[in-house]
Amino acid sequence: MPPEIRNILSGLPPALSSEVVVTLAESDSVRIERIVSNGQATPQGEWYDQEQDEWVLVLTGSAGLLFEGAQGPKRLKAGDCTLIPAGCRHRVDWTDPAVKTVWLAVHFAAKAKP
Repeated sequence: MPPEIRNILSGLPPALSSEVVVTLAESDSVRIERIVSNGQATPQGEWYDQEQDEWVLVLTGSAGLLFEGAQGPKRLKAGDCTLIPAGCRHRVDWTDPAVKTVWLAVHFAAKAKP
């Protein structure tokens, strides 16, 4: 039986009271997620500080990522991507309230430091 073909932009939730995270694929060392935001942000005073590296790509919409110690958030729009290293404290400062922001997030083991 051939693999199923799906469209990452289909089946988006019609209304969002909170972010919606769907795991698309995972193994022991990698997790791939679709995250849908619509005006959501990380609560004030909270930071993500992950043990794994995370590569994110904005497919639709836009968002502001704030990294600890930065002067202000970095704006990401459709097509923009970044690698967030393990231990890099960050938060989602804002997401577009008018257009759903769809993220593709890939979490994987951080490269061992020499």
